[in-house]
Amino acid sequence: MNASPERIFGMMQAHVQSAALKGAIDLGLFTAVAEGHSTVPAIAAKCGASERGTRILCDYLTVAGLLTKTAGAYGVTPESAAFLDQRSPMYLGCAAQFMNHAMHYQASADVAKVVRQGTTLLNGREILDVENQVWVDFAQGMMPMMFPAAQFMSAQLSAPKRLLDIAAGHGIFGVMAAVRHAELQVDALDWPAVLAVAESNARRFGVAERWHKREGSALELDFGTAYDVIYLTNFLHHFDTAECTAILRKCRAALLPGGTLATLEFVPNEDRVTPAASAAFSMTMLLNTPAGDAYTFAELAGMLREAGFESNQILQVPGGAQQVIVSR
Repeated sequence: MNASPERIFGMMQAHVQSAALKGAIDLGLFTAVAEGHSTVPAIAAKCGASERGTRILCDYLTVAGLLTKTAGAYGVTPESAAFLDQRSPMYLGCAAQFMNHAMHYQASADVAKVVRQGTTLLNGREILDVENQVWVDFAQGMMPMMFPAAQFMSAQLSAPKRLLDIAAGHGIFGVMAAVRHAELQVDALDWPAVLAVAESNARRFGVAERWHKREGSALELDFGTAYDVIYLTNFLHHFDTAECTAILRKCRAALLPGGTLATLEFVPNEDRVTPAASAAFSMTMLLNTPAGDAYTFAELAGMLREAGFESNQILQVPGGAQQVIVSR
């Protein structure tokens, strides 16, 4: 028998990996090592931690492939140097607050029950329909992960004048479009507390005078009219096909003739098991939403056509796990 239980044991203990990574981020451990604090006493002193705890955590992270260890001295790997050193422009540690949010642990507490009933254990509508701190955490933590997609999407636009950024979150999609296109005016729609985070990003990138807030729920507000571009990023996966189609109809009504809708999603292939990141996202939606899903391109194109978008093209975000559907 060549089968090994190693993968199964690894999945059973996956929560330890998440907790260890978040703990190291909270301690600033990767930054300390990257700065040259390479021994247990030095790392412990820099992080304000015990030597015993530091040794065990550093060894665990070495086993996990995020640190190196040579003759008792620790170092960062290219991966941890790029994404876990707080001094790096690609630092992703800020995402840990949202990715390890208590909501996610609550949602996955009894997967068998979720599968039996076919919907989340959470009050999913409350999470989506009212101003919730979790979306402030999302806006504050997830922007670095979305930066490459935002730059890619902005490059697909041709001299836009007015853009509506629906459920803007951290705002980086509309902000990057405004950075690239000097004449563009951006309206960002989201909850007030979330838009405060997005507004800070608009100021940071020097486009605040062309970036405007529209406060409220994307499910309730009228989108307005006369936009030549609408961004719909990481939003449709929260809803069933009927509600997605209704949202898309509102988008169609808000666009000028010939306008463009750019939808960013995790889009699995028709087999629903590839590519891995997009396909696995369906489980996240099962656990956290009443009826959301990671939709295939055929499913999204069907909804878009029903809403009045006849031309739909899917583009892969370079180096990313997501896809952009450009509809006209």
